[in-house]
Amino acid sequence: MFTHKKVTVKIDRPMGSFHPEHKDLFYPINYGYIEGLFAGDGEEQDAYILGIDEPVVEFSGKVIAVVHRTDDVEDKWIVAPDGATFTVDEIEKAVHFQEKYFSHTIELL
Repeated sequence: MFTHKKVTVKIDRPMGSFHPEHKDLFYPINYGYIEGLFAGDGEEQDAYILGIDEPVVEFSGKVIAVVHRTDDVEDKWIVAPDGATFTVDEIEKAVHFQEKYFSHTIELL
């Protein structure tokens, strides 16, 4: 696990965009992937970006939490700017737009 490790996230679903296939899924936060690091689904590791209030193309920050999907093969990482902290409730509210479709827990690192 990359506990508090600095990572760079390539944003493929910027804040304010819609999912390319599920047109009703709106992204209120930046969402992307960590290039070259593969998750349980065989795709590159996905990450939500918290603490940034504008759309970005790329973001470097620290992994501060993990959303463990208990009914899926992949986890989602929470990445935030250095020094930023969020509670489980704050993270849950931020990722609810997508995680409401999955059974999950949130682990703070």
